[in-house]
Amino acid sequence: MTHTAAPQQVDTILHCRWIIPVVPSATVLQDCSLVIAAGKILALLPQAEASRRFSAKDTLQLDRHIVIPGLVNSHNHAAMSLFKGMADDLPLQDWLEHHIWPAEKQWISPRFVADGTELAAAEMIRSGTTTFSDMYFYPEEVARVAMHAGLRCQLAFPVLDFPTPWGTGPDDYLHKGLALHDKFRSHSTISVGFGPHAPYTVSDEPLQRIATIAEEMQAAIQIHLHETAAEIDNALAQTGERPIQRLQRLGLLSPLTQCVHMTQLDAADIELLANSGAHVIHCPSSNLKLASGFCPVQDLLDAGVNVALGTDSAASNNDQDLLAEMNLAALLAKGVSARADAVDAHTALRMATLNGARALGLEQQIGSLEVGKQADITAIEVNETRNMPLYNPASLLAYSNISNQVSHVWVNGRNLLKQGQLQTLNETGIRANASYWQQRIGKPQAPRA
Repeated sequence: MTHTAAPQQVDTILHCRWIIPVVPSATVLQDCSLVIAAGKILALLPQAEASRRFSAKDTLQLDRHIVIPGLVNSHNHAAMSLFKGMADDLPLQDWLEHHIWPAEKQWISPRFVADGTELAAAEMIRSGTTTFSDMYFYPEEVARVAMHAGLRCQLAFPVLDFPTPWGTGPDDYLHKGLALHDKFRSHSTISVGFGPHAPYTVSDEPLQRIATIAEEMQAAIQIHLHETAAEIDNALAQTGERPIQRLQRLGLLSPLTQCVHMTQLDAADIELLANSGAHVIHCPSSNLKLASGFCPVQDLLDAGVNVALGTDSAASNNDQDLLAEMNLAALLAKGVSARADAVDAHTALRMATLNGARALGLEQQIGSLEVGKQADITAIEVNETRNMPLYNPASLLAYSNISNQVSHVWVNGRNLLKQGQLQTLNETGIRANASYWQQRIGKPQAPRA
C-alpha cells in the first residue's frame, strides 16, 4: 500500500497569475505560488504542486495580479508629507533656506513627526512600499510609527553643524543617534545609521568622527551629495575639492555609504564611486522638480555602481509613490543617455527592490522573492481596461501608472494592505491629523518673485 504524505501546514499560500521574483533576473513566472511560513518564503513553485504539498491557514487566489518583492524606498523624509505643496517651483537653496528650514524651526515637534510619518506610511503601503529609509528629526517617533504600521525602516539620524528642533549641534546629534542605535541594535525591522545632511552643512571634524564610528559599528551612512551644480561650484571655490573627493579624503566613502541625488557627476566621480563600493540613491521626481539636474544612471550601472530609488520627501516630490519613481527613472535614463535600451523594465524594478535592499544592507533578507527570504511582498491587480492587452507584465509595471491598483502588501508575511484596505493604520485618524496640521500651519505663502 502506498501512503501519500499529508500536506505540510503553512501560514499562507499565494496562487499568482504572474510573479516577477527579480532573482533570477529578467524572469516572469506564470501560474506559480508563493508559500509563506513563519514570516519567510518557504517555497516558490507551480500552483498544482503547491496545492498538493502544502495546506495553509490563508490561501489567496491572485489570478489577476502581478506579484513582486515589496518596494524599497531608499531615501525619504517622511514627516515632511505635512509640508506637501508648501514651496513649489523654487530652486533647492531658496526652497531650503527661505521656506523649509524656517517652517521646520516653527513647526517641528514629536507630534508633527509622528503624524507626518503616519501619513507617509499610509501612502507608501498603498503604493506597494514595504521598506523605507528616513532621514529626519525625532527619529524615535519615526521608529514608533514604522513599527506600528508594520513597515521595515532604516533610520539615518540627522547630523548638522547648526541647531535644529532635535539637537544643538554635532555632539548632541551623535549622542542621541548612538543611543537610538543601541536601543534598536537587535530589532528585526528597524536599523539605525548616520545621516550627515550634506557636505555643505557638516564640517570635517564630525564627518571624520562619523566615518570612524560607522566603520567600527558597520552602520550605514546616508548623505545628500552632488545634488546641484551650485554645490560643486561652491565647494571648488572654497576648498578646491569636489564634495565627493572631500568625502573620500575624510574616509566617508565606502560600501556603507548611501549617496543621495548625485546629479552632477563626471567620469572621475563615477570611477571613485565604483572603486569605493558606495551606493547611489536616485530621486528623479525631486531632482526634476527642484531643477537640480540629471543623475547619469546608466553610466553608473555600466560602471558597476549599485543604484537604488527614493522618493525624497513629499515636500519636494508631492507623493510617496515608488512605482512612479520607477517609471520616471526608466524614461529619464533613456533621455539622459540617448539610449532606448537604458534602464529597461526589469532593471527599473531591480532598482526599486533588490538594489535598494543592497544599499540598505538588507539584500540577504529582502528585495527578491527567493526561498529563505522574508515575505515582503506586493501584489498589483491588473484587470482594468487600460491594462489590456497584457503581453509583458514587467513593461506594464515600468511604463504605466498602476500604483493605485496595488491590492495587497505583506511584510514578514503580515498583511499591511488587504483588498486595498489598510490593516495596521487608522486612515480616519490619519486624515484628521493631516487636517489639523493643514489648519494650524495655514495657507503657505506664494513664492517670492
